[in-house]
Amino acid sequence: MTDGIAGGLENKAAAPAAASFEDRFYDFMHGFEEFKRTNDERLAQIEQRGAADPVTEDKVERLNRAIDRAKSALDRMTLERARPALEAVRPPVEDEYKDAFSAYVKRGEEKALKIGTPGDGGYLVPSETESEILTRLGVISPIRAVASLRQVSGASYKKPVTLTGPVAAWVAETASRTSATDSQTIDLLDFPTCELYAQPAATQVFLDDAAVDVGQWIADEVNAAFAEQETAAFVSGNGSSKPKGFLDYDQVAEGSWAWNKIGFLKTGVAGGWAADDESDILIDLVYALKAGYRQNASWVMNRRTQAAIRKIKDDDDNYIWQPSAAPGGKATLMGFPLVEAEDMPNIGTNATPIAFGDFRRGYLVVDRAGVNVLRDPYSAKPYVLFYTTKRVGGGVQDFDAIKLLKFAA
Repeated sequence: MTDGIAGGLENKAAAPAAASFEDRFYDFMHGFEEFKRTNDERLAQIEQRGAADPVTEDKVERLNRAIDRAKSALDRMTLERARPALEAVRPPVEDEYKDAFSAYVKRGEEKALKIGTPGDGGYLVPSETESEILTRLGVISPIRAVASLRQVSGASYKKPVTLTGPVAAWVAETASRTSATDSQTIDLLDFPTCELYAQPAATQVFLDDAAVDVGQWIADEVNAAFAEQETAAFVSGNGSSKPKGFLDYDQVAEGSWAWNKIGFLKTGVAGGWAADDESDILIDLVYALKAGYRQNASWVMNRRTQAAIRKIKDDDDNYIWQPSAAPGGKATLMGFPLVEAEDMPNIGTNATPIAFGDFRRGYLVVDRAGVNVLRDPYSAKPYVLFYTTKRVGGGVQDFDAIKLLKFAA
């Protein structure tokens, strides 16, 4: 029974998207129920014998992997459903620029692109293409999807943050007042934008096809590449020629937390969970976050960590990981949405594979307006390369809004 469901999930995840989205979601939910039954059997064997049957362990792992693949297939279908349509109605001037840009991409004609950027640095894509790139990045880049976004026209974005407000105190009507109260403390955060590039290639025959929408083609080609590089930087980038990731800031035990640092809790076991009550430390992590941040908080982890958590139950014998209740939604962990970011580290000694926080308040993504394309028909003949660049920055803007779980003693 279990093998059949696991195999069915694997086949459905790998097959073309012929089945409806709702059918795929039903299969996914059915597979999760079978996973829970098999894992319950594994836990009962451990309780009775001290160890699980290897066959049962293997079934649980196969179902776990099949669920991950089925979820990935659902995510791909969700992305296609969320794909924005290019604007149908545009001002005549924008139509002219789009036509000129198309002529530049297809044949290298530059005479009508004078309102773009200089030819040696590339030309600006039409605004609708830039909008599609940013919109789809927001769907497929997991950290961008939950972070705060800001678009700027300059090289960086500076944001003043009030750390402490003016000191106030109660006083009786006729009592004497002390000297002037202390003034507020302000920190100036600087988020420089860094260049991100992709270089899709096409044959001249493909470009000569009159049916090809070059703006759409460029957006399709660069989105996945941009999203992959962005997510890695937003998670662990070192801030040198790339955004600074939230894992790259100084990390301190929550009891010693201070501004400009990210607080963490320890599992108590190097590279593992506590032997008993595994979910307790996750509850502690939830409540390490102040109430004002918990309202919009999310978990961030990779699929391997998620697979490990999927086996954990709370004290009431309920699984703490739950799939979305509706197609297109996010899985939840202890009632909070779970964001899957493959660039998060795996569970290991002294690793911090789990983050929890209000990323909308905690992390800021800064986009500089404009996406540039430089046509290069010479470097890789017979292919035409399109050096496509955008500028993006990022960093933590509220250090109290994100907490980490460290697998350490």
